[in-house]
Amino acid sequence: MMRLLLFSALLLSPAFAENWPQWRGPLLNGSTTETNLKASFSRQKDLLWSTPVPGRSGATPVVWGDAIFVPSPGTQNSLLLLCVDRSTGKVRWQRPVGGGDRVSGKNNMASCSAVTDGRRVYALFGTGDFAAFGFDGTPVWQIRLSEEFGVFANMFLYGASPLLFEGRLYVPLLQRNPPTYGHAMDQRPERKSWLICIDPTTGKVLWSHERKTGAREEAMEAYTTPVPVAGSQGMELIVVGADCVTAHRPADGSEVWRYAGLNRRKNLGGRIVPSAVTSPGFIFVIGPKREQLVALRAGGTGLVGEEGVAWRTEKDIPDVPTPLFQEGRLFVLDGDRQTLTCFQPDTGRQLWQGRLGIRELFYASPTGADGKIYCLSETGTLVVLSAGGQHEVLSTTPFGEGPCMSSVVVSGGNLLIRTAENLHCLRASLVKERP
Repeated sequence: MMRLLLFSALLLSPAFAENWPQWRGPLLNGSTTETNLKASFSRQKDLLWSTPVPGRSGATPVVWGDAIFVPSPGTQNSLLLLCVDRSTGKVRWQRPVGGGDRVSGKNNMASCSAVTDGRRVYALFGTGDFAAFGFDGTPVWQIRLSEEFGVFANMFLYGASPLLFEGRLYVPLLQRNPPTYGHAMDQRPERKSWLICIDPTTGKVLWSHERKTGAREEAMEAYTTPVPVAGSQGMELIVVGADCVTAHRPADGSEVWRYAGLNRRKNLGGRIVPSAVTSPGFIFVIGPKREQLVALRAGGTGLVGEEGVAWRTEKDIPDVPTPLFQEGRLFVLDGDRQTLTCFQPDTGRQLWQGRLGIRELFYASPTGADGKIYCLSETGTLVVLSAGGQHEVLSTTPFGEGPCMSSVVVSGGNLLIRTAENLHCLRASLVKERP
C-alpha cells in the first residue's frame, strides 16, 4: 500500500493544486486532495476560457502543471492529441496519432483518456495506435497494437484508458472472439483477450498475458481500465470484464486470483463499462447491464467464491459511470435514474440516497473533491452535490453543447469540463492565486 500512496503523491503546482494525470485522477478513484473549492458556478463570473475541440469524445482531459492533454477526432477521420495551456486555453500543439476514426453508438476511436507522468504524455486510440510525446510535442515513439493483437473487436469500439503504474503502462484488451463486427474484420479469424505491459520510455511490449474467460458473445467485451490494489503478496492489477474479476502480478501479468460471479444472469450482451474502484482492503466492481455491485475483499488467491464477497447490492446500479471513493465513503451514480447513493464501504450500509434534481442521463463518472461531488450530464449540465452526511444538491449549472461523455476534472484550482464543442475552464478555487 505504501508504494501506491507514493505513486499517488504528485507534484503540486501552486501549493493547493494537484495534477490529474490519469482518467480517474491522482488517486485512481475519481477524487483529489484539492481544497477550498466552490460549490456553485456562474458562466459569466467563473468561466476563464473556452477552447474549441476538433470533435466530440468521451476522453477525459489529463493535467500536469499548466499542460492539459486532450485526445480528439479531427478532420478526415484523423485522430489527434492536443496540448492546451491551462492558464490561457491556447492550443500549444496538436499531433496526429493515426487515422480511421469511426462512430458506433456513443463511442468513437478517440474515447480513451491519455495518461502522463510529468515527462511524457501517452495517448491510445481505438485503432490500436499508441504514441508518446514530450511536453513540447516532440514524438518519442509510436506503435500500433492491432498489428500484433489484431483489430480490436468491440461492438461500440475500444474505450479503455491505459494505466500508468510504477513506471510501466498497462493496456487491457477484452474483446469478442470470433470477431463479428465489420470494423474488426481482418485476416485473423480469432481474437484473444489480453493484459498488455508496455515500456513507457521505448514503446516496447514487455509482456502480454492472455486473459481467458468462459464468457460468450458481447459479454466477452469490456471498456474498463485496470486499477492497482495491495494484495496478499504485494501489489496487484485488477481487471474487470467478461463475466469475471481477475488480479494480476504487475511484473509478468500472471493471474493471482479470479472471481467469476459478475454475470449471474448469463446475459450474452453483458459487456461491462464501469471500472473497478478500491478502498483499503476492498475492491468494488459492477456487473453487466446494471446487474449488481459487488464488494470483494482484497488479498484473495486462486478461484474466489462467495466467501470473498463482503457485500453486494442490486439496487440503483450504474450501467456506465464508474463509482467514486472519497474520504472514506463510496459513491455510486446510477446515471439512468439520476440517483446518487452513498455507502459505508466496508459494510455496504447505505448512508444516504437522493436524486440529482434533473431528468437527464449521466454517462460521465462522478468526480470528488473538497467534500463535494461533481457530475456532468450527457446534455451538459453540471450538478454539484455534497459528499457529507446527507443528500444535498448544492448547485446546477447548464452548459449545453452535448453530448458530454467525459468526467469533470479538478486540478490547479480549476474545473475542466469537456463538451462536444469546447473545453471549458472554470475558476473553482476560493483562494486567490499568488501573483
